[in-house]
Order: sequence, then structure tokens, then C-alpha cells
Amino acid sequence: MPQEVTTHIDPELCNGCGLCLRVCPSQTISLVNGKARVTGDSSLNCGHCAAVCPEGAVTVGSLDPEQSRFDTFSLEQIWLPFGDYDLAGLVRLMASRRSCRNYKDRPVPREMLSDLVKIGLSAPSGTNSQLWSFTVLSSRERVMAMASEVGRVIRDFNRLSEKAWLRGLLRLVGKPELDDYYREYHQSVSRALDEWDNQGVDRLFHGASAAILVGSLPGASCPAEDALLASGQMLLAAQAMGLGTCLVGYAVEVLKRQPALARQLGARPGEKIHAVIALGWPNEKYRRITGRRAPVLRWA
Repeated sequence: MPQEVTTHIDPELCNGCGLCLRVCPSQTISLVNGKARVTGDSSLNCGHCAAVCPEGAVTVGSLDPEQSRFDTFSLEQIWLPFGDYDLAGLVRLMASRRSCRNYKDRPVPREMLSDLVKIGLSAPSGTNSQLWSFTVLSSRERVMAMASEVGRVIRDFNRLSEKAWLRGLLRLVGKPELDDYYREYHQSVSRALDEWDNQGVDRLFHGASAAILVGSLPGASCPAEDALLASGQMLLAAQAMGLGTCLVGYAVEVLKRQPALARQLGARPGEKIHAVIALGWPNEKYRRITGRRAPVLRWA
């Protein structure tokens, strides 16, 4: 995906080592008379050239340095070499993150939410498009408003699935989704809706005091993958911050089927939501890591 070249090289600082040429995926830079020079007409704007330059001669104008500055912690700007990290500690963090469904009645500071979004930006994206969108519901009231809208759509769909003749007809024409939903989810969804109506129990966001919707803008080459990779970074960072998280799949499905709901939250035309992360201060405490089921594994 060609992008505008925003790379600048200071010839006074450049020592002609050629490292920037070696790491550039777009052949944007060439050596001319012993100095690196921008000669290409397209760039991924990935920043590899700036990151590798030993003299600090390269800048990429499209990259915002503010996105690497955080409010709740300080980040050392020196690159961490391959293998230079506590692998066991990283895996422990990953394995310790669990979906949280019990939260304290305590707001998440805006600064933490902002830092989580910036951390999401550290994820890779297809062709380095970086066409993410983040919609932050920063209060329990905003989360509940969205839960009400999502619940209304789920309620209508749940009632629709009760029509046996419709389920049978759709299955006959090769569309078994409604029948599958009825068999697998109707009963549990009905119970959750009843608890919402009669007890005020939130089975969708589980009492979370904030939520972040991760989406993609038009033009991304791998929109869903980009959004989910960013979400994964944010889930781990939230764990390190002391926050609990839970992915809300029902909300994602509703937003896909009812794009008007996303537009009410400010979504642009063509923007799609791929992940909804509920988050807040956890009211849970675990004792140990439990592992996972064995996967299907092939060696080829």
C-alpha cells in the first residue's frame, strides 16, 4: 500500500553507513555520494530507518513522538535487543491474564485509558497501515448506555430465534445460523436478559467501569487482524497496570449487524469494530496459573 514519503535525512549527521537502506522495506533510501538520501516515491512510514540510524540523522515526519510518551509510567526510548528480556516473566504475565467478570465500583483514570490506547499502537499492522480506531467509553454510565443498546438488539434476535418455522426454513435453504444460535445460546441469553430486567445484573460487561472499542478505518489491508493484535497488546498491558479485562464478543456481533450503533459513538463511514474490551479494577484474586487445553499441532 503506497504511502506518502515523510522521511528526512540530515546530510550533516549522516555517516553513510547504509544501515537505513538495509532495513527499509520500501527501498525509499539510496546512498548517493556516500550519504543516505531519500530517492523513492513511496514509504511504509514504519520508522525502521530512524530506529537503526546510529547518528540520529533520520526522522519520519508522519510518526508522532507523543504516542511513545505515557502519563502513568516512563518509557526508556532505547531499543530492547532481541533476546534481551525475561522470557519467563513475559510468559507468566500472559498466562496470568484471565477474563475478568467481577469488577469493583471504581473508575479507571483517563490517563490509564489513554496509555492503553498508545500501547495498542505498538502492535504490528498489515503493510504498516496503522489504520486503527479506538473508541473509549470512560465511565460506567457510558458502558451501561452501550450495554442497553446491545441488549435491545440481542433481545430482538433472541425472540426471532424462537420461531421454529423460521429456523427450519433457513436451515432448508442452507442457512443454519439461527437454528444453531437457538440450540447453543437462546437459553443462556434468555436467563441473562431476565437477570438484567429483574435484578440489574450485567452479564454483558460484568460491571466494568470502562470499555475500549478497537476498530479499523477503510484502507487497511488486514483490518480485523490489525485490531485484534492491538487488542492483545492492550489486554497484557492492562494486566500489568492492575486492571482486569474481558473481550465482549456479543457486542462485536451486534455492532457488525447494527452499524448505526457504532455511528452513534462517532464511527466514520466504512469504519468497523472488531473487538470490544471491558475493563476495570478487578474484584477477583487467583492463586495459580492453570494452563490451556492441548491444541491441534502439526509439524510440516
